[in-house]
Amino acid sequence: MPVVEILLLVGLIVFITHTVEAVTGFGCTVLAFPFVIALLGDLEQAKIVLTLLAWVLVFYFVVTKFKQIQWKQFRTILLLSVLGMPAGMLLFKSLNAGMLKMILGVFIVISAAIQLYKSFVPATGTARFPKLAGYTFLFAGGIFHGAFAVGGPLIVLYSTRKIPDKGQFRATMCLLWLCLNTVLISQYIIERKLTFTIGSETLFLLPFLISGIFAGEAIHDKVSENLFKKIVFSVLLLVGIIMVIWNK
Repeated sequence: MPVVEILLLVGLIVFITHTVEAVTGFGCTVLAFPFVIALLGDLEQAKIVLTLLAWVLVFYFVVTKFKQIQWKQFRTILLLSVLGMPAGMLLFKSLNAGMLKMILGVFIVISAAIQLYKSFVPATGTARFPKLAGYTFLFAGGIFHGAFAVGGPLIVLYSTRKIPDKGQFRATMCLLWLCLNTVLISQYIIERKLTFTIGSETLFLLPFLISGIFAGEAIHDKVSENLFKKIVFSVLLLVGIIMVIWNK
């Protein structure tokens, strides 16, 4: 298939997945990853291109929605996630990537299905989220983000409990991804992985990203808090399923 046709298909995927993230505040990289890898044929190239595009998207939302950031929760989430990232960077180079994604995917499917069920069935009481479990999710999310730039689902499982407002949730998540992806991009620069090919592909895909931002903004403004939660957990469920069946 000609290169331009491949990039147009990648652009369509970028538009759809970045629309989703513009609505929810997470999901674009992990949703796009398996399809972009299949089209580009290179796991690391796909990871770097999608990380750069995600950085642009979250930078936009951090700048435009700065006042909505929930700083107290952000500090906790950032600290524990960053602590896990170095281990993830080492895991990417040494362990079986397919097995790691399978384990994470199964966990995400089960957790998202439970949360999705709860969003449809009114709770009879207010169940507390154990601090240790939440902090473990954040640390493990940092590990997976360092390895594959897809640690979001675990972090989201914690953050949806702590930041119920949809606008604050999206803004806070975007600031987190901005920080974590800046670390990853710095690593790429140090290791001289930002090639001309990656730069040109990223520039080609920017219009699709921008279109996704505008589409996602329009959708986000129209959904209620309850519907927003259902969308978030539905996306999480889809992410988990993709991670289970994608074994590259």
